[in-house]
Parts: sequence; C-alpha cells; structure tokens
Amino acid sequence: MERQRLKPQVILLGLVSLLNDSASEMIYPLLPVFLTTTLGATPVIVGLIEGAADALSSILKLAAGWISDHLPRRKPFIVGGYALAAISRAWISVAGRWPSVLAARLLDRTGKGIRSAPRDAMIADVTPLESRGKAFGFHRALDHTGAVVGPLLAILFLDALHVPMRMVFMIAVIPGAIGVVLLIIALREKVEDSRPRLSKTDSRGPLTSTLPSPFWYAIAAIALFSLANSSDAFLLLQAHAAGVSTGMLPALWAAHHVIKSVFSTQAGSRSDRMDRRNQLALGWTIYAAIYFAFPYAQSMTAFVVLFVAYAIPFTLTEGAERAWIGDLVPAELRGRSFGLYYLATGLFVFAGTAIFGVLYQSISPRAAFFTGAGIAVFAAVWVIASKGRTAPRRA
Repeated sequence: MERQRLKPQVILLGLVSLLNDSASEMIYPLLPVFLTTTLGATPVIVGLIEGAADALSSILKLAAGWISDHLPRRKPFIVGGYALAAISRAWISVAGRWPSVLAARLLDRTGKGIRSAPRDAMIADVTPLESRGKAFGFHRALDHTGAVVGPLLAILFLDALHVPMRMVFMIAVIPGAIGVVLLIIALREKVEDSRPRLSKTDSRGPLTSTLPSPFWYAIAAIALFSLANSSDAFLLLQAHAAGVSTGMLPALWAAHHVIKSVFSTQAGSRSDRMDRRNQLALGWTIYAAIYFAFPYAQSMTAFVVLFVAYAIPFTLTEGAERAWIGDLVPAELRGRSFGLYYLATGLFVFAGTAIFGVLYQSISPRAAFFTGAGIAVFAAVWVIASKGRTAPRRA
C-alpha cells in the first residue's frame, strides 16, 4: 500500500544517521574512561560535560526548529548540523585536558541542536499520518544500527589492531564526513515551501503562543520521564567499576543497540495502530524495572543481560514519542514543536543527570538508580492520566 512506503527523504536521513552514529558510538563508550583515566576528570565532571552539552543542544533545537518553520528550506540546518559533529570528533582526538573535551562536546551538540528539529519536522512533513510512527521508527532503527557498527569498529581498532584511543577518535571523523557529502548531493527539498505560511502575527509572537494544549500535556509527560533518563555514561561507569574491561564496554553498548536497530521500525509501526500513550507507559515502566535492577549486577553476564534489556523501553518509545508530537500540531508549527520537545527533554535530562551524579558519588549508585526508577514510574502514571486531554491526530 502507498501509505506503507517510506519516502526517499526518510530513507536518506536514516542512512546519514547510521553513518553519523557509527562515528559517534566509536567514541561515546570510551569517552567516560578517557576522561577519568587519561584526563583526570571525576564522575561528576563526566556527568556535567554530558549534561551541559545536551542542554546547549536542546536550546539550539528550539531556535533552529522555529526558524525552519519560517524558511522555505530545512536542508541547510540538517547539513550544517552534521558537519559540525564531524569537526568535533577531530577536536576530541587532540584534547589534552577535560575542558577541551567539554568544548568539543559543546560543538558536537551545537550541530545536533541545529539539525534535529528541522530533520524531524521534514520527516513529519513528507510522511502521511498513518505511517508516521513507522517513519520515525525506521529512522531510529538506522540510527541505532550505527550505534552497533561504531562500537564494533572501536573493538576492532583497539583490541585487534591495537590502534591508540586517540587515533580511533580521529578515524571516527570519516563516516560523519561521508554522511555530510551524501546530504549535500542527494537530499531533495522543494524550493517552494509547500507548508502553510504562518501569519505575521504568529511569526512575530511568542514561540509557544499558537501551540494547542494537548501538545503541552504530551511535553509534560515526556519531560518527566526525561528527568529519570540520566546520561548513559553512568551505566558504563557502573559496568567498568564492577570489573568489565575497557575493551568490552563497546561490546556491551553494541549489544544494547542491536535490539534497538532490529525492533524500532516494528515498534514505531505498532504505535500507528494503537494509542501511542499506552505504548509510552509500557516502555517507561519497563525502564523503571531495569533501572531498579542495575545496582545488583556484579558479573559480565548480568551486565550483558541488562544492557540488552535496557534497549526495550527505548525501542517502544523513541519513535512513538516523536510521532505523538507530530500528531498534535499542524504542519506549519512542526519545527518549533520538535524544538520545544528537544528543549524539554534536554533540560530535564540535564537536571536528571546532575541529580544522578550527586547521588551516585555522594550517597551510593543504588540510591541514584532507585531514584531514576521511581521518577520513571511516575511518568508512566502521568501519561496514562493524560487520556482524554489530547486532541485527535492531525494529518
């Protein structure tokens, strides 16, 4: 059926995400260890670096999404954002102190901030309502496929070829650069804007003035869960502290993303056939159960099982969240709505990461994980309670 076909833009953006995440995930599983053992950063500094980077990204996502609603093209934001990410990886490879890594991560997140909302708005723009969950699920699936390929490449270079860690970071520049070239050459967007034009009043008014109330119920639920969803760097530190070797951390991370890459498209399609809120509540409840179990893991086998299981809630929710946002707003407001979505999630993840880091270092890892689990349960209750307050889906 026509509605089941993914648009060329969706396929290309998925492929570029695969390449970009291959590059990012060659670095990400190694970065906490690189910061703490090579550059002398503390666990709190690791959390603050990730949180500050994500917070900056979230603010820029709002600005870029809003601006892209007023311009005929979203493509420049997408291309520029991926280009900055490639440059940041080269910077990390030559960093001599942790503030340099902070600056590089801020540049990387600037790129993510510029591209994310316009990219998601483009996916929603070109995809019909009845296939929107599938399209976002497909994009997340390829994104996570890159997150499998990246750690495996890191293992190959580190363990098999004995390439220094800094050289691995430099090699990670290549896939991202290829993705930028593909976007420049192949991403097609109409010169004339087919999206409805905002009135002069709307374009000059507050960013949030024209968004419907159901959108705000959705944002509140997602933001609450984001407070529980602290940086995954702590999971890697927990595994390393329990005896998992540095060389095996990328393997754990790859196993986690295999599940996401295999099932995200199907999970997104499933959300097209049911109330997306039910799927979100299920995913967040599973997240809480897994977070509760993490402090009890003391063996390699236990961490493998938990890292694989940890993928399940995100498989269920990542595509559904974005499709839900796209459902609740008209086409001419999608850029700003996705920008606000990313702003809320980024700021609350930053707050959650700071809280988790303090609890992890000052009290105990168990206290940090239990707090995150409790907040996730509360978010699941909130999203179910929002039923009856959301508007019908928009085309």
